[in-house]
Amino acid sequence: MNPAVDMNITSQGIHPKVVNRTQDSFYSHNGKGINLTRVLRHFGMDSAALGFFGGFSGRYIVDSLREEGIPVHPIQVEETTRINIFLNDGSQEYKFVGEGAHVSPEAQQELLKLLETLPDFDYFTINGSLPPGIQESFYDEILEVCRRRGAQVVLDISSRRMPELLRFNPLLIKPNDEEVREIWGRSLTSLEDVVSTMVLLHGQGARNVLLTLGDKGMLFSDGVGLWYCDAPKVKLVSSACAGDSCLAAFLSEWLGGGELETAMKKGSATGADVAGSNGIGDLLRVSEYMQCLTVRKVR
Repeated sequence: MNPAVDMNITSQGIHPKVVNRTQDSFYSHNGKGINLTRVLRHFGMDSAALGFFGGFSGRYIVDSLREEGIPVHPIQVEETTRINIFLNDGSQEYKFVGEGAHVSPEAQQELLKLLETLPDFDYFTINGSLPPGIQESFYDEILEVCRRRGAQVVLDISSRRMPELLRFNPLLIKPNDEEVREIWGRSLTSLEDVVSTMVLLHGQGARNVLLTLGDKGMLFSDGVGLWYCDAPKVKLVSSACAGDSCLAAFLSEWLGGGELETAMKKGSATGADVAGSNGIGDLLRVSEYMQCLTVRKVR
């Protein structure tokens, strides 16, 4: 919905009224759905990227994806695709995230028409924030098309309308603990809190829930059992892309018929690897991190 070019910068401290020199700058084509499709492809699962792109930064994203062999179905908008800045001063990370390019009603209808005609439409993920111009009701229109097409839906969005959208019975949702607190008003301070929250989410319509807890790990519920996976300890470089990459790695195993334990370890390890990298990084430490993780059934 709202792609971006991410600029990751490292400096030694930040001081006002002086020139702050940076050690390095790293640019990556980004946005939650962009990250997800790149990591899916890395792990061997076919996927395509859909979204709204504009200006030189939008062209950069589309061209970069195609250079990686990823199919893209771009819908052009007049404004320039946003550029986000992630600044690490050597000890802390600062995030400067734009709201995105305005998307006209005509562009929104173009996306819906595209969804009506796409081949190989088995799974559809909706990721990230809504850009200016798109109302929350647009989610309902997309989900109606998916229901007619028989596509399984994965939701990774921070919308306060999530409780209503769950009536579409998505295959999987991936909230984090902060979103659970902001959207459902529930704090997760104990196992009983987690269990009651999972009961609520399944009762509203979610078929499966992957609940991420940052460096504290993740939980998965299918409405019957509840599983927990810890997280590797890494030095944070940038948290951008980590949650999306975690979800993609999990899906690449879970949708491919792999064991749940392997899928959870793969997701946790990938999220940690990305958190310790600029952008998505090279994902070379995933297998190593998986070896130190444990999955256990907690309920």
